[in-house]
Amino acid sequence: MRDDPVVVDLVLRAREGDPAAWDAIVERYAPLVWSVCRRYGLTGTDADDVGGGVWLRAVERLDTLREPAALPGWLLRTTERECLQLLRARKRQIPVDGGELAPDTPDDGVSGGLDGHLLVAERRHALRLAFAELPTRCQQLLAMLFADPPVSYARICAALDVPVGAIGPTRRRCLDRLRRSEALAALEPA
Repeated sequence: MRDDPVVVDLVLRAREGDPAAWDAIVERYAPLVWSVCRRYGLTGTDADDVGGGVWLRAVERLDTLREPAALPGWLLRTTERECLQLLRARKRQIPVDGGELAPDTPDDGVSGGLDGHLLVAERRHALRLAFAELPTRCQQLLAMLFADPPVSYARICAALDVPVGAIGPTRRRCLDRLRRSEALAALEPA
């Protein structure tokens, strides 16, 4: 497997900019990436984010791969690292709405009376402030991703001039930046 001439050929052609070779690499190894995601319990958009991050790193680092036949192992290790990074980030997230709240905390802002409405309004205001602090590119991406009705990835790629594999990782970075905002941090209990 280490000296697989097909893999070596595909990697060398992809390095030279052959889109057919790149497509063949993705088609050949996407099942590997998704199986690692499933092994870590990731599905749906989480698996899409991990996969996007893996393929983005592959595009960025294909030229630095010393041994082209080592690509499958590199993809495996990179996918595992991306999965672990996503799972660690998820543990650090603090739910703003819903989730497990104290019994006396309103969960929908309606059943809690006036206090509940004020809490929801305060959260929304803080979120708007935090969103306004984001770079324009993040604002555009997040607005399109959370639009109702949803905007397709193809339209997002065309509007923002980004490859489809960059959408998930960029979304993650934008949301991480949003979570670190001082406006939202002020809502966290002391």
